[in-house]
Amino acid sequence: MATPTTFDDVEAEFEAFDHWDDRYRLLIELGRTLEPMPDALKTDATRVRGCASQVWLYPTRHGDTLHFLADSDAAIVKGLVALVLLLVQDRPAAAVNVADIRTRLDQLGLAKHLSSNRTQGLASMIARIGELAHG
Repeated sequence: MATPTTFDDVEAEFEAFDHWDDRYRLLIELGRTLEPMPDALKTDATRVRGCASQVWLYPTRHGDTLHFLADSDAAIVKGLVALVLLLVQDRPAAAVNVADIRTRLDQLGLAKHLSSNRTQGLASMIARIGELAHG
């Protein structure tokens, strides 16, 4: 199985799997595809508050377009970061819509299968991306 490169690919893979263990493995694999984030960027300023795991987001702008470097110290959370970035990476900041991100993620049924800490962390991550895009 090739690692999905678009959110639509992830949705199709999720639908094809019968078990959540397979979906978790896909998330972990997705996390491995994140562009490496230099340790020097993993600072208190780039850390996402509200996540039980360590999560860092570092945005750069190229004109209107946002590009994120991101990382986490937890494999599934790193996969969740990568999943969210599929919806916002290298898009205009004005196109980043937090409500749309939440809706797309809800359609995957994640909330029913993640711990409350991970669900809260995911919400914090999405909120932080919204702040960085529109802040």
